[in-house]
Amino acid sequence: MSVRLPHEKGFHVSWDQLHRDARALAWRLDGHGPDDGSWRAVVAITRGGMAPAMIVARELDIRMVDTISVKSYHHQTQGEPRIIKHPDMEVVGDGTGVLIVDDLVDTGRTLEVVRSHMPRAHVATVYAKPQGRDQVDTYITEVSQDTWIFFPWDMALQYVEPYRGHD
Repeated sequence: MSVRLPHEKGFHVSWDQLHRDARALAWRLDGHGPDDGSWRAVVAITRGGMAPAMIVARELDIRMVDTISVKSYHHQTQGEPRIIKHPDMEVVGDGTGVLIVDDLVDTGRTLEVVRSHMPRAHVATVYAKPQGRDQVDTYITEVSQDTWIFFPWDMALQYVEPYRGHD
């Protein structure tokens, strides 16, 4: 039995698909904030959470947007997560009324670190894997733990030779 390479069990996400899924996330969150259904801020987990956070903020008309930078991956290898940039803690406080948005929860270790700084925030991801799903309050699509998600910002369009012939 051979080991699968990450691209062999991959889930390729286009910009269009990401946009549709992030809008679906916004629709799911609409009206569920603690302030008469509204949210007061969005905090994107960089870098993957920036595109979905921008779409969620636009759809829900949230003008206060900040980031938290957590480094846990080196290419496709996950290490110990550490915060390298905090949001404005005077604005986000304990997280009440704040949406934390990321593209994906994998093991949940990154979100554990983020939640420790904003324990009352609502965590939303576009995609979720089973191992980290308990760290997320709202998500759109679940994928298996052994699936590698290829996001559009990691991909490039290029010519592919046909299977047969060279025309």
